[in-house]
Amino acid sequence: MHPKVDSFIVDLTKWQKEVEKLREIILDCLLTEDFKWRTPCYSFNGKNILLIGCFKNYCSISFFKGVLLQDSKKILVSPGENSQSVKYLKFEKLEEIKALEETIRAYIIEAIELQKAGVLVEKTQSNNIEICEELALEFENNLAFKNAFYELTKGRQRGYALFFNSAKQPTTRTTRILKYQDKILKGFGIHDCTCGLSKKMPNCDGSHKTLG
Repeated sequence: MHPKVDSFIVDLTKWQKEVEKLREIILDCLLTEDFKWRTPCYSFNGKNILLIGCFKNYCSISFFKGVLLQDSKKILVSPGENSQSVKYLKFEKLEEIKALEETIRAYIIEAIELQKAGVLVEKTQSNNIEICEELALEFENNLAFKNAFYELTKGRQRGYALFFNSAKQPTTRTTRILKYQDKILKGFGIHDCTCGLSKKMPNCDGSHKTLG
């Protein structure tokens, strides 16, 4: 059990009992507990399997390779139309978790077995903008941020997506997303001028450096 997860649960003003129960089920499946992306994260042999999430109207378990699960009960939810890997289980009260305990356990065991077998998600090429899983998870955490992103032009969405996806490490992708979150919320593209001094509007030409 990770001390940061202990603190995370203690600080919860909502979903505390639900998260405690989910944690109990997950740890019983012998996953390793960590704290990443500001939330409890669970892995098997160093590979991420799932996250616990807490939102305004529900708490959840997000499977990194959720699309590969059979989902016999048809209860998995996709975080967005462009997500090709993550799917999650959502819960609105403790009783739901208790009623589905064996199903939750079965889904976790299946996810572990898929990881043991080395099964990978085959991502399809399409005209859709590829949203990395770190961005999809941030959308789950912040609906205003998600709406602001999709209000950008397709070109601006694609510019951000390509930049985020180009990072090899998940932590780097998350850092980039958080760094540019405010710019996205204000409706700017990744290369847009935000200071108003650029002579190549709307693109930034480095004129903001004169403000320092």
